Amino acid sequence: MSFTVAIDGPAAAGKGTISKAVATKFGFAHLDTGLLYRAVGRRTLQGMEPIAGAQALTAEELEQGDLRTAEIAQAASKVAVIPEVRAALVDFQRAFARRTGGAVLDGRDIGTVICPEAEVKLFVTASPEVRAERRFLELKAKGSDVTRDQVLSDVKERDARDADRSTAPMKPAADAVLLDTSDLSIEDALAKAVEIIEKSRPAKP
Repeated sequence: MSFTVAIDGPAAAGKGTISKAVATKFGFAHLDTGLLYRAVGRRTLQGMEPIAGAQALTAEELEQGDLRTAEIAQAASKVAVIPEVRAALVDFQRAFARRTGGAVLDGRDIGTVICPEAEVKLFVTASPEVRAERRFLELKAKGSDVTRDQVLSDVKERDARDADRSTAPMKPAADAVLLDTSDLSIEDALAKAVEIIEKSRPAKP
């Protein structure tokens, strides 16, 4: 039996943490779809043309090296606006979503484009200031030389790029449940997500 949970939202809203925890709790497979774009972004930083990079991408590349640097994040956001790049990665995501045993996918267009028939759709968000502070602390912990103002500017710039792109803009699906984590601990946010999913899961025989 397949059961798909689509979790969308902007950077540093908590969707990745929630997605991983939900997948673990329910025994579902998990795919951070942003890693696909980060992997393509890394290829462009290495000199490859974006569309060719997307078409040749392999699952193994998602496990290679640190894809969560600020430089790769910006490169990923830039390649994600290219329609041909997005098209090349759609089939990979949809096949993953309908695998037997259930799947959780997090990204920016899962509920609207990749899996519009997902059994559960969440849109996880938080204020730009809260998200920027989270990302700032994360980057500082990794030794990055950044300022709070710089990170906030990057967050707002990426939000605008993701929301304004012509193909698959970031927005909540019409039937998505909004989960604002601005004032929630990760434990409380996860509890709310689990409650929403539990209500949609088929009853065990």
